[in-house]
Amino acid sequence: MATREYNRGFVDPFWDDEYVTLEYINEPFNNARDMKNWRLQGFTHEHYTGNLCDMRNQQPSWNNQVIDWAEREFGLKDVGTAYYNMETGVILPLHGDTYKAYRAKFECKIKECYRVLVFLKGWSSGHYFEIAGDPITKWEPGDWIGWSGSLKHMAANLGTEPRYTLQITGHR
Repeated sequence: MATREYNRGFVDPFWDDEYVTLEYINEPFNNARDMKNWRLQGFTHEHYTGNLCDMRNQQPSWNNQVIDWAEREFGLKDVGTAYYNMETGVILPLHGDTYKAYRAKFECKIKECYRVLVFLKGWSSGHYFEIAGDPITKWEPGDWIGWSGSLKHMAANLGTEPRYTLQITGHR
């Protein structure tokens, strides 16, 4: 029997919709090699990322609860959070996270990094996530997916509603 390369679970939502009003910033994708490959594959977008509100900006009032939960649930150290708003038409093709700034700050190896993606809002038509070749749709608020290192994944919003997620990063 094959084992999955990622974990799935659920946390009872303890958050409100404060994440909608955060100060989101669009930053360029930081892996030139992946971007070159995407162009060769026919992806011609100018921007490949949604909008991010990470720990450099004001986080929601309940963010410390997120950090406490991630430390307990996954045994993570040096937990960082980033809220992600993917607007209509954003496509983030297949890639593996590099955790470049995180690894530099905490002096850890990529295989020690652990990412948890928490769906803050329920699925809407056109929202898509895929990891290790498995499509994920129809999620509920509180559904999460966690993985180690640079496991390949992709995301898109082909619908008309914003797609909100929380990215938690830590290491063991």
